[in-house]
Amino acid sequence: MKGSLIILAFFVLGISLGYTRYIPDFLISNDISMYALYLLMFLVGISVGSDTGALSVIKKIKYKILLVPALVILGSLGTMGIVWLILDDYTMSELLGVASGFGYYSLSSVILKDISGDEVATLALLSNIFREVITLLLAPVLAMFFGKLAPVASGGATSMDSTLPIIVTASGKEYAMISVFSGIVLTILVPFLVPFVYSIFS
Repeated sequence: MKGSLIILAFFVLGISLGYTRYIPDFLISNDISMYALYLLMFLVGISVGSDTGALSVIKKIKYKILLVPALVILGSLGTMGIVWLILDDYTMSELLGVASGFGYYSLSSVILKDISGDEVATLALLSNIFREVITLLLAPVLAMFFGKLAPVASGGATSMDSTLPIIVTASGKEYAMISVFSGIVLTILVPFLVPFVYSIFS
């Protein structure tokens, strides 16, 4: 949990500094976070590439790697189906459309805004942001209590980029390639699944 608390502390510090504007203007006007993410991905890549055991795991599991994104999809949609029983203000199609974002909040919210309106788009934005934040903060806990693949599933589409470093830290280098693969597959599927799932249950 130490790593998660440090991440949380920096997140809160960033919010505080951004709100009070006690930082240089160039940090606000430029997307520095993207360059930081590039650096993180580069460093994770070096770490994984230098560990032969991390790459050999792909040879061991072979086609079973396809089950990871498939089960993430089923788990996300199934869980949101249960949430539908509680949140009766929204239709099944709206909530399943939100779940089909898999953490890809920037794209899924735009798609849902066009087909369902601003309120559902906002719900998608917040829901998928929370998914990413929960993964960043609780990945070690998820790995400890639910298995090494739990942080990968929790990260959804973000497991290929923004949550990859914490997933590798929590689950181990051998799960890096699985995480990247799952994230790529889910990211590719989001623009197709969101409108498809929404239309099916409308």
